[in-house]
Amino acid sequence: MSGKYLAATDQNFKTEILESDKVALVDFWAAWCGPCMMLGPVIEELAGDYEGKAVIAKVNVDENPNTAAQYGIRSIPTMLIFKNGQVVDQMVGAMPKNMIAKKIDEHIG
Repeated sequence: MSGKYLAATDQNFKTEILESDKVALVDFWAAWCGPCMMLGPVIEELAGDYEGKAVIAKVNVDENPNTAAQYGIRSIPTMLIFKNGQVVDQMVGAMPKNMIAKKIDEHIG
């Protein structure tokens, strides 16, 4: 089941991710990045799977350079997991859905 992920921006990142009472997975990506495009459908599936349980978001690094710079994103795709406004986990590169879900589950539990 695929769902609608949150399109996080420099403007809404603080309120939607950092101030959320839920665990948040944020995928930093760009349209020109091949592995990012492969990861896109996985992120959509996760958004459906975790609806109501976690925030699943994507940040386009070209359109939102401030947020990407704030978290030192050097290679994409990079996924950060936030809990209580803090980065608690990081994954770099396209990964299988089950590995990403396992990481999210570790922080929800």
